[in-house]
Amino acid sequence: MVLQETQTLPNGVEIPKLALGTWMIDDDKVADAVKAAVEIGYRHIDTAQAYGNERGVGEGIRGCGVDRKDLFVQTKLDAGIKDYEGAKAAINGSLETLGLDYVDLLIIHSPQPWDRFGDDDRFFEGNLAAWKAMENALHVGKVRAIGVSNFQKEDLDNLIDNARVAPMINQVLAHVGNTPFELIDYAKSKGMLVEAYSPIGHGKILQNVEIGEIAAKYGVSVPQLCIRYVLQLGLLALPKTANPAHMKSNADVDFEIAEADMDALKVIDARDYGDASVFPVYSGAA
Repeated sequence: MVLQETQTLPNGVEIPKLALGTWMIDDDKVADAVKAAVEIGYRHIDTAQAYGNERGVGEGIRGCGVDRKDLFVQTKLDAGIKDYEGAKAAINGSLETLGLDYVDLLIIHSPQPWDRFGDDDRFFEGNLAAWKAMENALHVGKVRAIGVSNFQKEDLDNLIDNARVAPMINQVLAHVGNTPFELIDYAKSKGMLVEAYSPIGHGKILQNVEIGEIAAKYGVSVPQLCIRYVLQLGLLALPKTANPAHMKSNADVDFEIAEADMDALKVIDARDYGDASVFPVYSGAA
């Protein structure tokens, strides 16, 4: 089962291939979602400071009935924090809010603050300062691994060339219809794992005729096909849902997409994100 499969981060930490995403799940509802996911078999839970639901995620982790050491929890440093002291305080704040002694993976949410996303300024110095705080948290055991999200090649190079610890993972928007192959290949070439958020896309991708026809060929849903697609690309998959039925369906992806169908999926263009287009990463600003 995919829920039992893992990849290995550069420092030897194992990370489950399929995660539960919690974006836009309210803090007072997310604990139940986490508990349901863990009961189904999920062991990898994703949250972020910007989601405003770390408290609830921590409640779910502590109350799910599975030992903390058997769970993988990742959170993200707020995109606006680009200084050492701010990052240090935010890391400690996340641990306090989550009610956990450590997180398994800490990620810089974006190389730029959200209100500057897509600007020419890549905030190299600020990212190095925040990264130093994350390196120190790694050294003392507050986090087990560190990485980034939404980083382009030049952002990755800034850390690779100037930091003590290279990024271990890059979490990127990747799905059928919008797969950044060049960035994925570059991150992998530098030893990083790559995690696909929004692997099911948004907006009209669920109604895409070509994707629907390929899914029907395998007797699976469009979301199942999309999750399988990113897994076959060697990526980790991070679908978001609070619905236990969808959690089960998203994990029922133990089938293989034929090479010809993978090739067909790779060249589809599907970037209509519907309501999500108001968010920077879906707006085409990058």
